[in-house]
Order: sequence, then C-alpha cells, then structure tokens
Amino acid sequence: MLLKKEMGKVEIEKELAGKGDYVQIDTIRRFLKENPSPESKKYVCIRLAEIYERRMMFPQAAETYSKLAEMTNIYADKMRFLIMEAGNYIHGGYFDMADSIVNRIIAEVKPMEKTNTLNIIKDFYKTQAMIFEKEKRKAKAVEIYEKMLTSKTLTDAERNDVNNKLLKLYNDLSLVSKYLALKGKLEDAVGKK
Repeated sequence: MLLKKEMGKVEIEKELAGKGDYVQIDTIRRFLKENPSPESKKYVCIRLAEIYERRMMFPQAAETYSKLAEMTNIYADKMRFLIMEAGNYIHGGYFDMADSIVNRIIAEVKPMEKTNTLNIIKDFYKTQAMIFEKEKRKAKAVEIYEKMLTSKTLTDAERNDVNNKLLKLYNDLSLVSKYLALKGKLEDAVGKK
C-alpha cells in the first residue's frame, strides 16, 4: 500500500513502520508528489531528513531541511531547519554551500541569538574535523581547521588548539611549507608575549 495524500500522521507512521530506509525514502518521495496537506508534508520531510542523515546522505538531508525552512512561517522552526541544513552541508564536506546558508542565517537570526547560532555552527565544524581525524582523512580535517581559522567566533584558546592540530596534521601529511610557516607564526606569537 502506498501513502495517500489524505492520510494523517498516525496512518503515515503505521504505513512506514517496519520498512527499510530506502523503501521509506521511495515511499515518502512518491507521497510528496501527491501534494499532501502542509502538516503531512512537514512530518514526512522531517522523517525523510532523518533517514538521509542516518544514511549519511548529507546533501539530500540538507536539501530536505531547506524545503522545511521554506515551508514554515514559525521563526524558531525556520532557524532550526536552516541550522540543520548548514550542519548537513558541513558533515558532507560542502563548505561553500554551508557558508551560503550560514550567511543567510546571520541575515535572518535575531541579534541576541547570533552568538549562540554561530557557536552551534562552529561546533558542527569541530565535530566534523574530529570525525575526519578519527577516520584518518587528514586532508579533509586540514580543510576544516583552515576554514575554522577564518572564523571570527574562535576564542584565543580555540584558535591555539586549532593551530596545534594543524601543525600536527601538516607534519603528518608532509606539508612542509605550511608546517614551517605555521610553526614560525606560532613562535613569533609566543615571542611577542
């Protein structure tokens, strides 16, 4: 049985229960083509985004969160969905796309929430860098750490930590010129204190 546009949340849940992720993805995508009610559409999109995240299909999850942000008129939901969109682009390694969404978030977020929102985004980057390090994907970790250094939200301690991680990764990857340049910069900074 397929999902029908007149189905409610409980009926949808019952229909999807026990099905594999890819069957659920296919069923939900077909359901969305039937132009369901806004409430049902939001529910299945959230479910779809969660499945994409679980399956590490980060660009698809990000696109789904983008659609959710467009669907809602509730400010808190919109910000949450935009943050999740940026986070999924970060987890997928699509940093330019993440930057674009972060700029949109900054333009729309209330001033008193800006610092907290930027800290959430910074945590996405930190987490993903640690994942890449753990997976021995050092070049990807370097990419994130270098990106993080361009952020104005890093504290001095965080900036120092990132620089030390970069120094080790540059050495591990035999990026001699970058290693020497960063080491010299860090030694100069210590000498000035």
